[in-house]
Amino acid sequence: MTFFYHYLFVFILCKHIRKLITYKPGEKATQDLEKDFEGFKNLFHRFLQVKGPSIEWIKIQRPPEDSIQPYDKIAGRGLPDNVADCLNKLVVVKLNGGLGTSMGCKGPKSLISVRNENTFLDLTVQQIEHLNKTYNTDVPLVLMNSFNTDEDTKKILQKYTHHRVKIHTFNQSKYPRINKESLLPVSTNLSMNGQSAEGWYPPGHGDIYASFYNSGLLEQLIAQGKEYIFLSNIDNLGATVDLHILHHLVSQPNGKRCEFIMEVTDKTRADVKGGTLIQYEGKLRLLEIAQVPKAHVDEFKSVSKFKIFNTNNLWISLAAIKKLQEQKAMDLEVIVNPKTLDGGQNVVQLETAVGAAIKCFDNALGINVPRSRFLPVKTTSDLLLVMSNLYSLDAGSLTMSPRREFPTTPHVKLGSSFTKVQEYLTRFESIPDMLELDHLTVSGDVTLGKNVSLKGTVIIIANHGDRIDIPAGSMLENKIVSGNLRIMDH
Repeated sequence: MTFFYHYLFVFILCKHIRKLITYKPGEKATQDLEKDFEGFKNLFHRFLQVKGPSIEWIKIQRPPEDSIQPYDKIAGRGLPDNVADCLNKLVVVKLNGGLGTSMGCKGPKSLISVRNENTFLDLTVQQIEHLNKTYNTDVPLVLMNSFNTDEDTKKILQKYTHHRVKIHTFNQSKYPRINKESLLPVSTNLSMNGQSAEGWYPPGHGDIYASFYNSGLLEQLIAQGKEYIFLSNIDNLGATVDLHILHHLVSQPNGKRCEFIMEVTDKTRADVKGGTLIQYEGKLRLLEIAQVPKAHVDEFKSVSKFKIFNTNNLWISLAAIKKLQEQKAMDLEVIVNPKTLDGGQNVVQLETAVGAAIKCFDNALGINVPRSRFLPVKTTSDLLLVMSNLYSLDAGSLTMSPRREFPTTPHVKLGSSFTKVQEYLTRFESIPDMLELDHLTVSGDVTLGKNVSLKGTVIIIANHGDRIDIPAGSMLENKIVSGNLRIMDH
């Protein structure tokens, strides 16, 4: 029955695409559509073929000692005299397909202000421009957009015209969501308006390999003498170009050229769901929680057994990507992501993860980097940390204040009243002093005045119907502040 659905699906979509091509022959949009369709058809076919978990738990082994190098060992080699030569072989790629909806914002997440009115994109451009000016180099920035972010991002790029950074963009694929029961596409047309828009999605960051190659940009960069990309999520403010890792890549003996480096860092209890590196059938491989049999999920989350996790900061050979794409040898595990549409319809998105390709590259390596290279901003709780005096900003890069006694960041948990950025901003007259903070929990209708100082463990909970206003200039150290339910006459 599944094969019937498979071929029925292919027939329906092929017919629709061919109809579009009839009206728009030779147009780039039509060619892109054909490439997207071909990619989805292959992914869907593999989805139907795979039964059960993609790994056998008993075959999992610890990675060999030399396959995950400590960062200190890499940095201990020092830097060459010709840093500029290394940089001129590099391209910085940022994953820019996400929207800011989880933080209550419209448009691309990269355009949210995170520090001193600077957006994620502003900080990225400043970092690369600083490198190019310091070393007199030409490191370009490439943004992988989605159909959700492309238009708004391209509009904003005009503001960087006079910066010393060449910026390129390409779009990741546009795939159809499929009905969970029938396995047929939800949408009946290609429109991105109204309810039809719900029928389409960008298929995860593993799509970068095919989309980058299909765009022609990969070939263009290779022709310019570029050899490696440094790839990361645009909302990871710790993901800056590291000259020591770059030097390690470009200075290896030709006989054992490393084509792929994954930055990993030590796992804490906040990271138990993060993917980890394992040895599997003789290859270094990324193990994601979605691939773990249910009986072993607790074992996977163990900080003692799986000590490191993937930061999604990746260094990859451009020539190797080209070769793998041409040989159709990029075999990435299918991630099945169930969703419920606004109308209540259950659908499935088929996705892939960029780090899963580590098994496809020669002499892949993990580098255990300091935690400072993993500073994602997913929530307003994260935003509070990066806006505070815990960090200083220099040339687009955030560094932990030397006045902070501990290298770890405080654990911050803001309640639902702080979820949306605009509401979060109204609740802080100024960002508190957090240099000596260990833990902060804030819940309910709470506001903080100017120049508030938080130290140790601070818990502020306004119960339903109550409001707590922390006065300007307050210093809270190891305090619990709470209010009782207020019953009002009516």
